[in-house]
Amino acid sequence: MKGTTLGKIRAYWLGSVVCMGGFLFGYDSGITIKGGVLTLASFQSDYRYGSADKTRTSSLSVGLQQLGGFLACFIAWPLTDKLGRKKSLMISSFVFCIGAAIQTINTHSLAAFYVARVVAGLGLGAATVAVPMFNSEMMPKEMRGQVGSFFQWFYTFGIFVSYWIDYGVAKDFKSTDPAQWQIPIGLQLAPAAFLGLGMLTVPESTRWLTKKGRHDEAWKSLQWIRADSSQATVDEMDEIRSGVEAETVATEGFQLRELLEGENFKRLFAAFAVFTAQQATGATAFAYFGPQYFNLIVGNAEQSLLLTAIFGAVKVIACGIFVLFFAERLSRRQVLIGGAAFMAACQITTAAVVKSFPAPSNGGGTVAPSGIATVALIYLFVIAYNFSWGPMPWPYVSEIFPARIREPGVAVGVASQWLFNFVFSLTTPYMISSMGWGTFLLWGIFDAVIAVFSFAFLKETRGLSLEAISQQRFKAGSSPNDSRGNKKDDVLITEHREG
Repeated sequence: MKGTTLGKIRAYWLGSVVCMGGFLFGYDSGITIKGGVLTLASFQSDYRYGSADKTRTSSLSVGLQQLGGFLACFIAWPLTDKLGRKKSLMISSFVFCIGAAIQTINTHSLAAFYVARVVAGLGLGAATVAVPMFNSEMMPKEMRGQVGSFFQWFYTFGIFVSYWIDYGVAKDFKSTDPAQWQIPIGLQLAPAAFLGLGMLTVPESTRWLTKKGRHDEAWKSLQWIRADSSQATVDEMDEIRSGVEAETVATEGFQLRELLEGENFKRLFAAFAVFTAQQATGATAFAYFGPQYFNLIVGNAEQSLLLTAIFGAVKVIACGIFVLFFAERLSRRQVLIGGAAFMAACQITTAAVVKSFPAPSNGGGTVAPSGIATVALIYLFVIAYNFSWGPMPWPYVSEIFPARIREPGVAVGVASQWLFNFVFSLTTPYMISSMGWGTFLLWGIFDAVIAVFSFAFLKETRGLSLEAISQQRFKAGSSPNDSRGNKKDDVLITEHREG
């Protein structure tokens, strides 16, 4: 087998193993969203709460997991720097398994279940920081966007699988059988174990090993992932070593204030803004509260659930098509600008249609033509999201930082994802009930602002090595030749003196 072919297979394997963290994220989210296992009669009976406490229990279960994920981002930063990407993901998997196991045990205690949600969130949050770093540092530049986008693809697949498992246990198990809720929750242990044990089949990050001065191991790691030891791989190793060593020599003794200086702050702000924008598109709200949104459109609960299930399938297919065929054929900027603009058009048009032709309050057996048109717009919206702001932030944020500040930079970006995931999952039900069609208009305005932000501030990174990206100014639409100058204000890494 040719080295390049084997190298691609190994790259896809590594991406699939580490992005099992994305599947885990999606599956865990799916079993706790509206209509998940927490609403099953068997769960309510075993944990002894009534229908009046449904919303509170569901909100706490989701919110506490998100709290754990947010806090874990800042724990993962020093962990990934000290122990490496592999060990960090193994520890994340182990911590998540502890939380999932406690959730699966029928403790009859909501307090114990809530604590387990926080523990699982810690493991999941740490994984969401380590996965994009590991992916970006190991992938050849020609595959970095594609394999980095696996995270979102696996996430959508995790949610989709959770929908059908929830449906299956609700249909086939008695409402008095604890297995009805234990099976969906316990199944989380399988992908979590796959993530942790899968780390035994891949080497440590080449760039992390180089940063730690373990050059022989770094060379073996690069040889394995490229399945090649030709001069091209030797040259790549030299480029990695030169880039990492130059940053280390130039800025010995990292201090937090470096993140707020010059080019570093631009990249940090971009990471925070990109993941905030990902949540502000409205797609996360649709994932959590699909039935309520579709009920605004068709006014029928049963049809809303069916449309939500189809919505999940559309996400998986759309994201898969993007990852397999378009991720490395389109520029990052084109994808993010165009995706946001198209989503804005879909949401604003949806708002106009829903306002002009509201769904019948008494439901009905058929969907009006305006309802069909609106559903089509929502599906177009989610296709655009999974062609742009769904998958692309994960590889983009992980590749814009130099090795010097990659851990804290990615941690801040992913932390904003967890923070605003929590904000929008908490506020969306109130937005739907109080704003109605105005909710679609709000998302449309957000999407329009995101398109303008992307055009004005985001840099193109496709086809560039991580070292080349780190050596360039971070400005909108900058070209591969736009290298850093020698002016003090343009230097990416600032040399610090004591005193």
